[in-house]
Amino acid sequence: MQVPHNAFVLVADGRKALFFRNEGDADYPNLRVEHAEEKVNPADRDQKTDAAGSASSTQMGTMEEVDFHQQEEDRFAADTADMLKRRALANDFEALIIVAPPKTLGELRKHYHKEVSSRLAGELAKDLTGHPVPEIEKALGAA
Repeated sequence: MQVPHNAFVLVADGRKALFFRNEGDADYPNLRVEHAEEKVNPADRDQKTDAAGSASSTQMGTMEEVDFHQQEEDRFAADTADMLKRRALANDFEALIIVAPPKTLGELRKHYHKEVSSRLAGELAKDLTGHPVPEIEKALGAA
């Protein structure tokens, strides 16, 4: 994938977002960290305080248990998309590349503003938040 010079590159998952600028050229990206965010999101079992309430067997089929962990990951993706919208409207970037696991990428897409979509130069459905920058650059180059 070509990463234009000065492109804004977001590498995210459901709880961590790394924001980079490409200081290199399209063929040889040189990503520099601009900003990083991480939200504490314990496992679902650690966020629940009580067992589910009792219900009759006829109600059990219609009741679904809330996954608080997933709910927080979805909220983080929506907040990240909102931040991208604000930065796009402020003309903070001309080209945007997003790298995220498929589930997070899908959630981000639900919230793309038209200005974000119009600046989107590429997407990579991969979880690279825990990888060093050279590996992220290599993955982008191979995509």
